[in-house]
Amino acid sequence: MSGIMLVLLFILLILIGIPIAFVIAIVALLGVMGVPYIPEITVPMKMFNGLNSFVLLAVPLFILAANLMNSGQISQKLIDFSIAIVGHIRGGLAHANILVSMIFAGVSGSSTADTAGVGKILIPNMMNTGYDKETAVGVTAASSTIGVIIPPSIPMIVYAGLTNAPIAALFLGGLVPGVLVGLGMMLMVYVFSLKKGYPKYQRASMKEFLKIFYETIPALLTPVIIIGGIITGWYTPTEAAAFACLYAFVISMFFYKTLTLKDIPHIMVETLKLSSLSLFALAAASALGELLGYYRVATLAEQFFTAYITDQWVFMSIVIIFFLFVGTFMDAIPAMILFIPVLLPIALKLGISPVLLGIVTVITLAMGLVTPPYGLCLLIASSIGNLPIERSFKAVIPYLLVILAVLILVAYFPDISMLIPKLINPKAF
Repeated sequence: MSGIMLVLLFILLILIGIPIAFVIAIVALLGVMGVPYIPEITVPMKMFNGLNSFVLLAVPLFILAANLMNSGQISQKLIDFSIAIVGHIRGGLAHANILVSMIFAGVSGSSTADTAGVGKILIPNMMNTGYDKETAVGVTAASSTIGVIIPPSIPMIVYAGLTNAPIAALFLGGLVPGVLVGLGMMLMVYVFSLKKGYPKYQRASMKEFLKIFYETIPALLTPVIIIGGIITGWYTPTEAAAFACLYAFVISMFFYKTLTLKDIPHIMVETLKLSSLSLFALAAASALGELLGYYRVATLAEQFFTAYITDQWVFMSIVIIFFLFVGTFMDAIPAMILFIPVLLPIALKLGISPVLLGIVTVITLAMGLVTPPYGLCLLIASSIGNLPIERSFKAVIPYLLVILAVLILVAYFPDISMLIPKLINPKAF
């Protein structure tokens, strides 16, 4: 089967609604079957080898940690704390929605877990307190994209596994862009709140704030422990994910006493469901990578860029436009598995840091979580808010512009994202 036929088959399968993970696996299998020099057993072998990584074990473990926190109602504690900080601003609950996503990002590394956990609480509450459905769904879906930008980030872990880029540098590099995205979204919410007259809470007294802060300390310590341990080298991302699961279980069951042993089977099933989506796509993408190697895709791409693209800015612009398109129908993990091995050698030849390429790629693909037809976070939020996907996407557009603005700043002014890594360890970064 020729390369053109495989591309047409790939497009056709996507158009008829087959999940992207199965599309990749089908194309990989049929493509290998059409190559006489590659045995069919290569496909399952590559799929197995694609998952045979200690680093990738962090993916289900971080998802499990997020599910434990959601089931243990820790998300509610973080929401209460966020309201105490920003609730007195016009549109306080929407601001709290964004702030809690920034905090939750430091625990789960998963935007979908953020959307599902926080959205189930905040979307109904926002609608009950005077927000229209579009704002409730749009703010929740858009702010959840911060979950893969602020560390720990599952896509960054996968990227590090692909490129051997230092995970600490990637995590630190995501801090400033993630905070900028959150602050930009809060500014957008404030403008809309003044225009539409959204409600605000009474400012919490110092006594009330300290009480809420005390109750939330164990939850707030989670991202500090996870990120701090990885950055200082005390443990690997996978070990940090395992510790996060244990820590979330202990504080939910023994400190907050909101989790019981009866909840564990359901939590495990939900974790397996969500993990299997990403990991099967990753396995299938590894098999397709063998086929792409046969067709010399990486070599052809490198020859094209070497001949026609010699400017870093132009290359980064192409990367952003390309991943914006790919992210509309493909999850971040298979997208990186397929295309980063092709783009990384070109970036290195142009003098672009693999850390910067990783941060730009993750931010760009994060936008795909709220852009149809894939837009998994948008689908989850619109389902919770019972809002048609067209109206949901329209509501999220202003916040997408915020992410895009930060993305452009990071891509063309690298010192913005590399500020913290260079401050902590100038020689290494």
